[in-house]
Amino acid sequence: MENKTIEKPEILTDDHLFYLDELRESGITNMFGASSYLVDEFDMCKAESREVLAYWMDTFSDRHK
Repeated sequence: MENKTIEKPEILTDDHLFYLDELRESGITNMFGASSYLVDEFDMCKAESREVLAYWMDTFSDRHK
């Protein structure tokens, strides 16, 4: 079975990925609820935050070997 990576959202920046990594490390929230943190921190809409979070989750193991 082929693993398909989620397409990188246009809005995504390295700052988003770093922020989510730091949020995960902090243990403040379950990462499935992290989209609301993105909305607050980066002033993005809920749909954009879900795309960014999905990409972060999908690529996490590739970025953290």
